[in-house]
Amino acid sequence: MPEPSDTQTRHDQHGRYPQAATVDDFRHNLAAVRARMDVACHRAGRDPGGVRLLPVSKTKPEASLRLAYAAGCRLLGENKVQEAFGKWEAMQDLTDLHWSVIGHLQTNKAKLVARFASEFQALDSLRVAEALERRLQAEGRALDVFVQVNTSGEASKYGLSPENVQGFMKELPSFPALRVRGLMTLALFSAEAERVRQCFILLRNLRDQLRQSAPASIGLEELSMGMSGDFEIAIEEGATVVRVGQAIFGARAMPDSYYWPTETAGTQA
Repeated sequence: MPEPSDTQTRHDQHGRYPQAATVDDFRHNLAAVRARMDVACHRAGRDPGGVRLLPVSKTKPEASLRLAYAAGCRLLGENKVQEAFGKWEAMQDLTDLHWSVIGHLQTNKAKLVARFASEFQALDSLRVAEALERRLQAEGRALDVFVQVNTSGEASKYGLSPENVQGFMKELPSFPALRVRGLMTLALFSAEAERVRQCFILLRNLRDQLRQSAPASIGLEELSMGMSGDFEIAIEEGATVVRVGQAIFGARAMPDSYYWPTETAGTQA
């Protein structure tokens, strides 16, 4: 059994995952991902029950999501709010299907998230917190949120810089409709496993430091980190949520850079 430091990324497999076209395809893919998760947990001496799989359905059509639901998925992650809202509207017959918004949010889209999402994993500004709070209060709802941290230092990624997270956390008790559950990050998209691992280590260490100073109402149990190509490394470094799309649904038509736009592109989306 290799030591955790020997684990490699699987980023070279992006684009090679076959499309899941049947319920059995989804069952097979979910089982394969969970088996990889279990092996990573065993390597790290962790209980597999402590890591949640979030299937990510962004860009996939409604028919594909319905197959995933039939295979047992009850929470789906979506990157673009407008796309996610349209899918929610079309699938309201599935009353126990829940939605996690994992991509950057503009304040003018907060009203949509407040209507349908059960989880928002990309909180990185007080303006968004204020907009969500106002809309959630109007809806009479609360929302689980993760604070997004930019652990790679890349200008193309959203998220707070690590040194700004402590001050941000101290403001969040002002927004009681936002139930802070933990931190989220996107690691470097790299075949160099140790560079990817450092992003996950940074997030875990930051969470451990914040626990000493965070307000009592702020939860820091969760670490959402790791995707199809690197979630084993994330689990070894403490992930409690892994966000997996292509290994479950199949390859996407466009490269990952399209779905994680630059800040300039993101403000225009």
